[in-house]
Amino acid sequence: MARIKKINHVAVVVSDVDAALKFWQDAMGIQLSHIEEVPSQKATVAFLPVGESEVELVKPASPDTGAGKFLAERGGGMHHLCFEVDDIVGMMADLKAKGVRLISDEPDELPGRKMAFIHPKSTGGVLVELYEITEQ
Repeated sequence: MARIKKINHVAVVVSDVDAALKFWQDAMGIQLSHIEEVPSQKATVAFLPVGESEVELVKPASPDTGAGKFLAERGGGMHHLCFEVDDIVGMMADLKAKGVRLISDEPDELPGRKMAFIHPKSTGGVLVELYEITEQ
């Protein structure tokens, strides 16, 4: 049976990464690891490690994405909670068998990782991401 390993990250949608970093770095003291363009998500993401997890600042590059729509409707804020799992396909199958609604039937594959989302209607309103590291 697939299992959750840890909270991988908390994603916060922002309209301006540099402005957001003034709080997260300057006020909170969390140091920026790196900033990455994520074309598959149409976003720029700033990674701020905290222990074994991260805060991810997500700036949508397009208004037609989930994060872009979130920003337009809510003005930014916490977008999703991400759990790292040991077997994403197995976890998705377990969840489907329990009647949990997923956003997609198969995980998206990116270099070094696979990811999938659980629909907020199944979680009490929280968008949850499942994440499997595929190479170290």
